[in-house]
Amino acid sequence: MWQSSVEHLFSSFFSRSHVLKLAPHLYLQRMNDQLTQRELQSLAYIAPPKQLGAFSGLDDSDDEEEGGNYVLHVRTALLEVKKGAITAIGEMAAHSGAAFVPFLEQVMQVLQKAASNWHPLIKCEVSVALPSLIMPSVEANHGGEINWTKGDLAGANPMHPHTQALVGAVLTELIMLMKDDDKSTVGKACEGIQTVIETCGPHALLPVANDCLQNTHELLTKAAPCLAAEEMYGELPEDDDDHDVVMQAACDLVGGFGRVMGTQFAQYLPQFLPAICNYAKSSRPPSDRSMAVGCLSELAQELEGSIFDHWQGVFLPASVAGLNDADENVKRNAAFCAGVCCEHLGDRIAGDYAQILQAISPMFSIDVNAASTGGFESAAACVDNAAAAVARMIMASPNSVPMAQVLPALLSALPLKTDMTENETVYKCVLGLLQMNHPEIVSRKADVKRIFTAAVAEDSKVEDEVKAQLQAALPGLQ
Repeated sequence: MWQSSVEHLFSSFFSRSHVLKLAPHLYLQRMNDQLTQRELQSLAYIAPPKQLGAFSGLDDSDDEEEGGNYVLHVRTALLEVKKGAITAIGEMAAHSGAAFVPFLEQVMQVLQKAASNWHPLIKCEVSVALPSLIMPSVEANHGGEINWTKGDLAGANPMHPHTQALVGAVLTELIMLMKDDDKSTVGKACEGIQTVIETCGPHALLPVANDCLQNTHELLTKAAPCLAAEEMYGELPEDDDDHDVVMQAACDLVGGFGRVMGTQFAQYLPQFLPAICNYAKSSRPPSDRSMAVGCLSELAQELEGSIFDHWQGVFLPASVAGLNDADENVKRNAAFCAGVCCEHLGDRIAGDYAQILQAISPMFSIDVNAASTGGFESAAACVDNAAAAVARMIMASPNSVPMAQVLPALLSALPLKTDMTENETVYKCVLGLLQMNHPEIVSRKADVKRIFTAAVAEDSKVEDEVKAQLQAALPGLQ
């Protein structure tokens, strides 16, 4: 218990040191020696089940199966100590800055050894800790941030050689952990890869792109080792609402590929889109449908016009189906997807505007005030995203939008209530119409004044830059 408390104390100290303005580097040597030399290197003493022998009595969670065969669920105090040590090392790396650089090589060797441990508890914690090892090098060699450009592989590699070598070692381990048979480990490995590539950019992904993409596709198609049981015994019923964290992590990683690779990822859409759309089926639980439409939204946002070849076959039907879904989270994601697609594809898809607007229209009738306390936020976010989608459509192809019918609905939804990330979009649209002196917006100056006045109020959550633009426009609304 004492040892476990020590590791917990180390983790707490380093996770709070930046808030308390402590100097963690003064304690690094002693803590690192404690954690790596005495704790983690003794991982060899945690034997796999077949080697436990007389020590099996230490475990109080043995389960006897039929036929006298034992399955050992080893969660002893020793395992907890090792897990705590790995957690503490991750916190040390994440919060000690450049002062942790001298310890990176030693710690990397220890975590590489731990990554091959037989117990999922250890491997999962390694998946969480590994991405943190990047941060000291980023702090020391890049001033805390690597400036990279989406999809740019032709330019110079922005990573310092030390950072590049470290990134290569970390990603190699995480990619191996993606192939593990433990779901929690695989999910954390996906999250770790996403963190690393979004921190370091396309040059970090390039050397391991093939393996990374293949492993992710195998997860989405349930061909990965951690999903072998489902393949062997059959998948859970599709109406089971127990959302799979592995699939969520894999879809998030696909979005990460889009953010890092940009249009370079378009060549892989024929392989990935069918796998993603499988989770958007009406027979899937709402969490799966929301996840799939959300993933499509991220791809549309990052790949921009490169999705055009898949608009009619994938993005349009998925958006319309999502807008007509009974679940508000699915509706919300579908509205965002439709709006982003219109924003980037512009007049090329103007012929589909009527179908999209017809599907979005009922969302403006959602009574957010009638929603339960727990449902208010999802209902309000649904309306907010409908407003943002319409704003994007107007800005992308104003002549394709029947303004007399659409503008009153848009203005009635403003100011936004929960999704403040869309403030810039909706107010950019309204300000643009005012600058154009569009007759429909001119005839509704009283509504616009009401909206702008609320948006610039002291307690408003609108960003200061947008507030300044609205404040400047208010005198013209008299």
